[in-house]
Amino acid sequence: MAPTKRETTTRSEKLDLRLTPEAKRALQSAAAASQRSVSEFVLESALQRAAETLPDRQRFGLSAEAWAAFQVALDAPPRAKPRLKKLLAAKSPFERTPKK
Repeated sequence: MAPTKRETTTRSEKLDLRLTPEAKRALQSAAAASQRSVSEFVLESALQRAAETLPDRQRFGLSAEAWAAFQVALDAPPRAKPRLKKLLAAKSPFERTPKK
């Protein structure tokens, strides 16, 4: 398997964490099962979780044309949604009085 950029880049930062003996054993077992060191396993797992968490929170760029279209869409009046209006006007099943 060819080394990834992450594997060929010199690691110069350190991250310390405290964990319970049970958590440490679980990480050691999982690392062994995936044939990785605990450090590699934890780093890969944490980076994967970060990649899952960040996409909708990062900045994204738009061309001037796309930005203008986005602003037009934001400024447009809301479309009528009669079914949604009816649903929101109806009492919730939790608000209705029980039948006798």
